[in-house]
Amino acid sequence: MITKKIPKILFGADYFPEQWTEEVWQDDIRLMKKANVNLVSIAIFSWALLQRDENTYTFEWLDKIMDLLAENDIYVCLATSSAAQPVWMTKKYDDILPVLESGLKLNIGSRQTYCPNSPSYLKFSRLLTEKFALRYKDHKALALWHINNEYAQKTKACFCSTCETKFIKWCREKYQTIENLNKAWGTELWGEYYFDWEDINAPKTSSGPRNSSKLMDYKRFISESFLRCYLNEYDVIKKITPDIPVTTNFEGDFKNFDHSSFKDYLDVVSWNCYPNPSDPYAQWRVALRHAMMRGLKKKPFMLMEQAPSQVDWYPVNVAKRPGVMRLFSYHAIAHGSDSVMFFQWRAQKKGVEKYHSGMVPHYGDESRVFKEIMELGKELEKIKEIIGSDNNAKAAILMDNDSWWAIETPYGSGVRSFDNSVFWANFTQPFPSICIGYFAEIEYYFNSLYNLNVACDIVFFNSDLTDYKIIIAPMLHVIKPNYKEKLENYVNNGGILILTYFSGVLNEDSTVFLGGYPGPLKDLMGIKIEEFDPLMPDDKNYIVIKEKKDLKLRQEYSCTLWAEVVHAVTAKEIAVYKNDFYADLPCITENKFGKGKAYYISTRPDESFMNDFFKSLCNEACLLQPFSTPDKVEVFLRIKRGKEYYFILNFNDMSLEFEFFKENFIDLLSGKLFSGKIKIDKKDVLVLVKN
Repeated sequence: MITKKIPKILFGADYFPEQWTEEVWQDDIRLMKKANVNLVSIAIFSWALLQRDENTYTFEWLDKIMDLLAENDIYVCLATSSAAQPVWMTKKYDDILPVLESGLKLNIGSRQTYCPNSPSYLKFSRLLTEKFALRYKDHKALALWHINNEYAQKTKACFCSTCETKFIKWCREKYQTIENLNKAWGTELWGEYYFDWEDINAPKTSSGPRNSSKLMDYKRFISESFLRCYLNEYDVIKKITPDIPVTTNFEGDFKNFDHSSFKDYLDVVSWNCYPNPSDPYAQWRVALRHAMMRGLKKKPFMLMEQAPSQVDWYPVNVAKRPGVMRLFSYHAIAHGSDSVMFFQWRAQKKGVEKYHSGMVPHYGDESRVFKEIMELGKELEKIKEIIGSDNNAKAAILMDNDSWWAIETPYGSGVRSFDNSVFWANFTQPFPSICIGYFAEIEYYFNSLYNLNVACDIVFFNSDLTDYKIIIAPMLHVIKPNYKEKLENYVNNGGILILTYFSGVLNEDSTVFLGGYPGPLKDLMGIKIEEFDPLMPDDKNYIVIKEKKDLKLRQEYSCTLWAEVVHAVTAKEIAVYKNDFYADLPCITENKFGKGKAYYISTRPDESFMNDFFKSLCNEACLLQPFSTPDKVEVFLRIKRGKEYYFILNFNDMSLEFEFFKENFIDLLSGKLFSGKIKIDKKDVLVLVKN
């Protein structure tokens, strides 16, 4: 369980009592009890109200609300307030405000307007956290600590003089000598050779493309800066309250910093989930992001925020239709969340977020939204036995932030979305194709497994890969020194690895591997790649299957985006290209390595190939369920001490029926019995266990 104080599904919201009178507080308590709320996250942006000047702290109002919540058996996820510093502090200490890549210094007026390396910010946030921890360490209501809020969501990086100085120190520690740095960065080009450490600068906007090796190192430096910023508070909390769980809430996409570096300093992973209700792909896109959170620690995670109805930042913010809030809440639980939390408790009447929905809307507790919230709160009591259960995924997608940064930044920012449309953006760095995107490739492969109802974690190179039968590494563009050994050990011990195009091109210094791609992975894959050929957006080639013995594949499939001139060395040719100057050369290969197999896919195959290919591989690895579901119906499994809980979710606007197991099952939510055939209403959820 996430916290021993609450042995059930956590249910509640971000709560901002400081925006309301004490009379409203009393009504809040009444409504929280009516809705079965058991946890609220408070003080997220309260720093200015807690510290009037350098020496004056005003905790009295927070004491009062903490006590009121405790008296009513509602627990607190207490935030450290460090996501938005007071105005007086920003005006007095000039080092706090961040500087953009362009050199523009940001101004006060929003949240997260701080430099993660600012000495003043780090000093004051640490002092505040210490006062929090000492004051509330024994408070009955305290169940969790919530450090900061959405790191790098607004200020993605800083290029100020403080960061520049610390970056120089970071470079000295990494490279030891200026000669080593020049060699790693390839500074002979364009007059960038450095003769002294002090000549190095933060890589701000220049007249044209900038040194990609330097930009990559700056990404790593900023990523580490956000971790140090987090540890600045974490260390204080753990020293004073070692037994209270600590978290910080992540965003769904990992690009701005390497979230996997946080995993050893989080008692529970938490994140904020805000799909667009009008997105036809929301169902699996959200599942992918849940898989990221689940994969960080391979434990249940915490859904820290979701919208009760509409958000306020899409071009058109549609309301969640009846049943959709409930459906996505159970979707999170199905994929490993032990909580259903919202932003926000009471919809605000002032400020930037006044159009963002709340558990208690502007209309009040007689509204449709609150009635749905109230019913969900009661219903969650019926499934509290599932907390702590595992999804037991045996397939995984391997993510690598260095490859992500190399492919999407610092090069180009155009991204091909899953539905195959291209968004042309600021193309400021030389790169083979703006049509490819690292995260889009992660999505493409995840969706193929998702459509087969195969549980898939998102994992990282600091994860243990041992228990996975299939691992997919899309576009593993950057190969760091330990990657080769880790992947070879995995395959040698019986694992199935799928590596995709544009992999093994760069080392950790962003230097191209010579002698054929995929660089250090050539022996593992049994191939040498001579060159690549990016395809225009509307171009197609075709995959012609040569070897069908173990794979149930059609004779021909289309492919797009990319092609490569591949030479098989020890690998078997599964398929070849049909057209162009590389016709009849390998397109897809299989290489036996030790007890396992390594597949290389040198293009973007169409969806029908992905379905057939993964159906064959998952069948071989015994990962397929013995049933198939209608489109947009998902079956996901959680297991606890051998007991299996099947979550069945219908994302369609109509009732559907399909064949299931022949054993007798009972739905924990409705008490209905099922056997052999499942009938599920539109936007409905079943949680089935064997009767």
